[in-house]
Amino acid sequence: MGKTKIPSNRQINGTHGSVWLDGEKLADVESFEAKISINYEDVSMAEDLGTHKKMTGWSGEGTLTLKKVYSTGITLLAKNLKEGKMPTMNIVGKLADPDAFGSERVSVEEVTFTEFLLMKFAQKELQTEELPFAFADFNPIDTIERT
Repeated sequence: MGKTKIPSNRQINGTHGSVWLDGEKLADVESFEAKISINYEDVSMAEDLGTHKKMTGWSGEGTLTLKKVYSTGITLLAKNLKEGKMPTMNIVGKLADPDAFGSERVSVEEVTFTEFLLMKFAQKELQTEELPFAFADFNPIDTIERT
């Protein structure tokens, strides 16, 4: 049995990605990444020289990179930070290339931003703003399945 050939136009183009922050669609998204790290503890077994693993939890983190059009980080976080409180937010990311086999949509919840830029610039360079974050929950909403 041979492998199935997939047409190259089925690979998803990131240009078709979208992000919603607390229900508001962001028009200035440059890139978005959310990932899970799985935490393990080593387990030793009698009469076995191998190191086994036991999952003990997970952590979520990511980065939202925006084209520098607005003062998004300062607007979202500076006032709350100065007051000693930090709200949690929800982010939904969607990737829906019309040539692909489908679309992918994921919700990351209880988002806490971990840093923001007060200011950064370089001459003759288009500016972006990175907003790294952590999250405590996630839900895959739409996935692209093998057929």
